[in-house]
Amino acid sequence: MTPSTGPRPTISVYGEPSPARAVALVLHGGREHSHAPTSRFQLAYLRMVPFAKAIARRGAGHGIATWLLRDRLRGWNAPDLDPVHDARWALDEVRRVHGDVPVVLVGHSMGGRVALRVADDPSVIAVCALAPWTPQGEPVEQLADREVLIAHGVLDRMTDPRLSYDYARRAKAVTDRVARFDVHGERHAMLRRADQWTRLVTGFVLGAFTTQPGDPRITNAMRQPSPEGLRVPL
Repeated sequence: MTPSTGPRPTISVYGEPSPARAVALVLHGGREHSHAPTSRFQLAYLRMVPFAKAIARRGAGHGIATWLLRDRLRGWNAPDLDPVHDARWALDEVRRVHGDVPVVLVGHSMGGRVALRVADDPSVIAVCALAPWTPQGEPVEQLADREVLIAHGVLDRMTDPRLSYDYARRAKAVTDRVARFDVHGERHAMLRRADQWTRLVTGFVLGAFTTQPGDPRITNAMRQPSPEGLRVPL
């Protein structure tokens, strides 16, 4: 539940067919500690706009609405977990606006951690976590029966790709539909190979909603027994 006073989470819509048969909810990154309001001009938020637009371009014709959430505050702020509450609020909004439609979450960095945390929501069918912040001990039980894609730049120094590999390995014991990609030559900002990131994400989202055949790179990785399929080069 979000507070009744102070900053409010907001949603930008990049494609909303009527009626919508599914929703892609996009979540941005942030900081470990910050109670500053999130601005739409901050890089962590702007970094996810191209993903939202790409999903909308490919998905709107298939009945997929694309929402980009802007959190109230910039920080994770344990133990309050402010962005987790905002994401759960957004999922409630999806149900209020569109009813009981399936949702795929797409999150970067802190937003990837949020997406993985709220995967237990009954509307969520799949999670795409890009360069996610997955510290040791991060829970995986909520991923049961979900489809999970993780992609991480091997040169990332903001979030540790070794930890997302460990997270994917543990998640594979909860759901067999886990794939993880090592994005070579790429850092945290996902700028050097932006087209590759975008194609991977849009292919995963549309495949999870069964609007098109799944990306064979992803489906093949998911078929592999652990730890195969968790360090696929991209």
